Amino acid sequence: MKKAPSVAAVGFVVALLVAVAALSQVNVAEAATCSPTELSPCAPAITSSAPPSGACCNKMRQQRPCLCGFLRDPNLKQYVNSPNAKRVIATCGIPYPRC
Repeated sequence: MKKAPSVAAVGFVVALLVAVAALSQVNVAEAATCSPTELSPCAPAITSSAPPSGACCNKMRQQRPCLCGFLRDPNLKQYVNSPNAKRVIATCGIPYPRC
């Protein structure tokens, strides 16, 4: 029974990331490179205490140059700055950005 809330939380985070990506005012070149929806494989690890998957760490490495931009976005900052996101970033061997 504990899986239902985590599935709902993952769905919410993915939907939020899609909505933010659609609403953000970024130029086309940046949108192709920096896309918060690319981090959707990390949603289970960010919304729970689950370890990040290999796919999550790969996407996190690809999006590493974008993390400061995500931190500057008021709609995304709370997710990138959360304790679980920091844990995922560290577990994937990525230094937390200093912006």
